[in-house]
Amino acid sequence: MPESDSHSLGSNEIKQDQTSLYDHEQEHGSPLVEIPKKPASAYVAVFIMCLMVAFGGFILGWDTGTIGGFMAQTDFIRRFGSKHRDGSHYLSKVRIGLLVSIFNIGCAIGSVFLGRLGDTIGRRKGIVVAVSIYMVGIVIQIASVKKWFQYLIGRIISGLGAGCIAVLSPMLISEVSPKHLRGTLVSCYQLMVTFGIFLGYCTNYGTKKHSNSVQWRVPLGLCFAWALFMLGAMFLVPESPHYLVKNGLIEEAKRSVAKSNKVTIDDPAVIQEVEMVQIAVEAEHAGGPSRWMELFETKNKIFQRVVVGVVLLGLQQLTGVNYFFYYGTIVFKAVGLEDSFQTSIVFGIVNFASTFVALYVVDKYGRRTCLLWGAAGMVCCMVVFASVGVTRLWPHGKGNGSSKGAGNCMIVFSCFFIFCFATTWAPIPFVIISESFPLRVKAKGMALGTVSNQMWNFCIGFFTPFITGAINFYYGYVFLGCLVFSWFYVFIFVPETKGLQLDDINVMWEEGVLSWKSASWVPPSQRGDTYDADALATDDKPLYKRMLGRG
Repeated sequence: MPESDSHSLGSNEIKQDQTSLYDHEQEHGSPLVEIPKKPASAYVAVFIMCLMVAFGGFILGWDTGTIGGFMAQTDFIRRFGSKHRDGSHYLSKVRIGLLVSIFNIGCAIGSVFLGRLGDTIGRRKGIVVAVSIYMVGIVIQIASVKKWFQYLIGRIISGLGAGCIAVLSPMLISEVSPKHLRGTLVSCYQLMVTFGIFLGYCTNYGTKKHSNSVQWRVPLGLCFAWALFMLGAMFLVPESPHYLVKNGLIEEAKRSVAKSNKVTIDDPAVIQEVEMVQIAVEAEHAGGPSRWMELFETKNKIFQRVVVGVVLLGLQQLTGVNYFFYYGTIVFKAVGLEDSFQTSIVFGIVNFASTFVALYVVDKYGRRTCLLWGAAGMVCCMVVFASVGVTRLWPHGKGNGSSKGAGNCMIVFSCFFIFCFATTWAPIPFVIISESFPLRVKAKGMALGTVSNQMWNFCIGFFTPFITGAINFYYGYVFLGCLVFSWFYVFIFVPETKGLQLDDINVMWEEGVLSWKSASWVPPSQRGDTYDADALATDDKPLYKRMLGRG
């Protein structure tokens, strides 16, 4: 049989197996058993468990929060910078861009080549390997004395480990979370990112008074504490039931599901949940080993999901939030706050506190709704911020005094922008890619999304100093265009997945449900006789009526 035919057969077997339990219900009249929902207080242990897995986000956030401060530390500049003719030290824009952004290149490479560890040795063991690689990179950075390229190599290696963590942490959380809390618990990953950024800022502020390598080696040394905590946490959290079933560990898979959902191992819902996973795993085996080329298949909507993941995580960076963090120092100076470290802490507090709101809204109002409102809110904030910066901040020209009123206005709207971002676009793209792909290609699909995120992060981090130096606040209009595009892209292409089992999400994608009708989609196990699945896959209304929700 030709290879293409065998993979086509695998896709058909997957579809047949995914509906076998539903067919059993119709034939035998025994309804599928839902895992019972318990009061929120019953899931405290589950929340803590997933928070420990999400601590991988803290490791990435810590790097973001500290590396920018290092670029302003006198000892760091003296060791790794160049000299002016008068003997003073400086870091060139190119060197700053490389030292800051090369970490993202390492993350992109690590997510692709190391992300598969989750399938080969397990999600938990994969995270342990990734954290170990990250620690090797930190050792190389701390050991750097005068050679800036040695520090650069250390950042690449630590980025390799961080990239693998960025794939496996959300993946593990999504697979062990109760379905009605999955969005909230995966969002904890972004919460820990913002917490790491905030504490990183605070640490830089605390060490800036020193004049030696304490300025940057202490923040780097603390990375070992976070890494060791992450390693310890992996001995306390359950392994993914998908991985356990794949390796024939059925009883362990039942214990994992029971532990996450706070029920007994013999509960009928647990047994059924594991059976559903077994069906998906058997379908995966029937199709043979997964290949990268499967990500380009359109028949079962895999390629469409890859595009959504790549675009969403790219647009997350193109919202312009890092532009705010970069330009915040200039705006705060306009109102008399000269200390850039204090500026960073203000933005870090807003960013961290706002992410707590995301934990509530993502499962309350849904992924798609939050992304649409978040994009709309950021558009409004960016219009004001960029327009005031262009027309009012320097009424007599740059360098000839600034308007305090304009500066205050820009500070307020920059904080509003960060709030809108942190509550929606910061965590939700990670939630969507962690639950959209079938088990067969999940690691590969998430890796490509992570690559998109890290490469755009690299581009913005590397080129922003040059662009802002040339066009100042006009740069905001570039991000404004990206935000408008983001709104339309989400409306047309991103379906609602709130409250669905991971296998149900796969069925919804394969049925070709239109994104703006996806909130009305019902899993096959819950459909009545009058349910019309085809109606959700077609729409003859004009686009403007679809956006306004009119019939």
